[in-house]
Amino acid sequence: MWYLPMAGEEESRRKLAMRGLDIGTPNVARIYDFMLGGKDNFAADRDAADKVMQEIPHSALACRQNRDFLERVVHYLAAEQGIRQFLDIGSGLPTDRNVHEIAQAIFPKSRVVYVDYDSIVVTHARALLESGAPMVLVLEGDLRNPRKIVHDAQGLIDFSKPVAVLLFAILHFLTDAEEPHEVVGSLTETLAPGSAVAISHITGEGIESDKVLAAQKIYQGASAPAIPRSRQNIVRFFDGLELTDPGVTDINLWPGRSPGPEAPLTFYGGVALKQGIRLFPSSSRRACRKADDDALPARLRGR
Repeated sequence: MWYLPMAGEEESRRKLAMRGLDIGTPNVARIYDFMLGGKDNFAADRDAADKVMQEIPHSALACRQNRDFLERVVHYLAAEQGIRQFLDIGSGLPTDRNVHEIAQAIFPKSRVVYVDYDSIVVTHARALLESGAPMVLVLEGDLRNPRKIVHDAQGLIDFSKPVAVLLFAILHFLTDAEEPHEVVGSLTETLAPGSAVAISHITGEGIESDKVLAAQKIYQGASAPAIPRSRQNIVRFFDGLELTDPGVTDINLWPGRSPGPEAPLTFYGGVALKQGIRLFPSSSRRACRKADDDALPARLRGR
């Protein structure tokens, strides 16, 4: 099916073309947005998403389940592990229940930095988030340059304190030649004890191989290829960290079976902690948060 432009889309296309931005090529963030039921996508994105769903009919459901997994993970890290700084890399377009909304519902002063390499995504996210969301920063950055991301995120995040790095549905857009395991390792090295790394990643282990190859062919014509990986390969992203139960598993089984319709295995996911994690009982979290506030550098305090 070929999708016609939505009302106002031609004007958006014209304005973006004047800035040298291409919306005629399917964009992985906007394909994901469409599968989530979002409106921030264009005809090329919708056409590509439709082709993927013809090959893998549960694709949209899997995307929604991945978003639900993100919500559970952020709530766990904020409520159970006491983490109050989040670095969401490959964040994509804003949607319902964004990371800062979940984290700040638990700790109102939680700091969240969103990072994406797509300039259209970044521009849109800044317009929607930075003006009305306190302690939120949106950065343009490429996961293949993790040191620059860390450097730029220091405008809001104090890396001497625990940080949760969120890598949801992003690592499968890096080819093996781009050394994704080394990229994650570089990020992990910068984190203080008590930090966490959370990952979701597509796999082909639960889908017929011809369907997987057909979907990959569609993404070859998009802004980034899609590289499904085995569970064993995904586990390697957590090298040097302590995986929380139940380890790397179907995202719908983390931390236990989630409610809702079942779908074939599409995403593996897991959460790991850097050695030295401090677990705070609920009764002491208020005191710990105040102590953390007092210890923050002046440039970050009170944001």
